[in-house]
Amino acid sequence: MSRSTPFNTILRRAGLPAVAIILMGFFAYSAVLGPNGVLVYGDYKRQLETKKAELAKLEAQRAQLRNRVALLKQSGADPDMVDELTRKKLNVVHPDEVIVTLD
Repeated sequence: MSRSTPFNTILRRAGLPAVAIILMGFFAYSAVLGPNGVLVYGDYKRQLETKKAELAKLEAQRAQLRNRVALLKQSGADPDMVDELTRKKLNVVHPDEVIVTLD
């Protein structure tokens, strides 16, 4: 017959609550300081605002490109747009013309 010492008895009784407290501490730490914790929330909000501003800028650029594509459709291309693009790409200019860039 083995007799348990008071130390072993205390260890057996306190083992499960100690493990539970350690797990709760880990989850509390993760909730506050983890990668998706409360303290990181403000940084996520700042990143979201930055990305929204970037998205608005890209959508405006996309609308401009969509408009230029619509002007170049085969069914009814805008002659001025076609002339501008041809001269820009082919670098064709008459000696008596003056080029004014708007960029």
